[in-house]
Amino acid sequence: MTRFILIRHGETDWNTQGRWQGQIDLPLNSRGREQADQIARSLSNAGISLIYSSDLRRAVNTAKSLGKMLGLMVQTDPRLREIHQGEWQGLSVKEINERYAEAFQQRMNDPLGVAPPGGETAFDVRKRVVQVIEQILREHPEETVAIVSHGFAIAVILAHYRKIPFKKVWGLVPQNASIQTLELMH
Repeated sequence: MTRFILIRHGETDWNTQGRWQGQIDLPLNSRGREQADQIARSLSNAGISLIYSSDLRRAVNTAKSLGKMLGLMVQTDPRLREIHQGEWQGLSVKEINERYAEAFQQRMNDPLGVAPPGGETAFDVRKRVVQVIEQILREHPEETVAIVSHGFAIAVILAHYRKIPFKKVWGLVPQNASIQTLELMH
């Protein structure tokens, strides 16, 4: 059995402002850096042998705090990135609704199958994150692996492997700096 410790990155300024980050490469803010250090301290005795991270700075910086604490290198993988929100990245829900009313309504009507202009669907995210988790399962059986990623990517992993209906995925998005455990047979 492989034990996954799923970690959502620490806070960014856009998290506090309610802006959709998607794949915009933002750094942690001061609270986010504190959260990353707290995560590292709380997992110092968790038996982690590997750390994988999204290649976006907010995840990498969170992962590096853990790596420093454990003396481990961080392996980045772009498949662990957040959902690509296309032209909506950097905007608040209010701004999206004002500028893209019709497309936003289509997304609300079909939150899994409709992508923002230039973005990706929830199904696209599921395909890529499941690929990387399956690869890690094959390559690292019987290990404890930390995965530092993003809210929606983690929600997708949880829905897929806990067999939660995918239509409920948006309700599974964890808070910044949250830690969840998932044990999977290979």
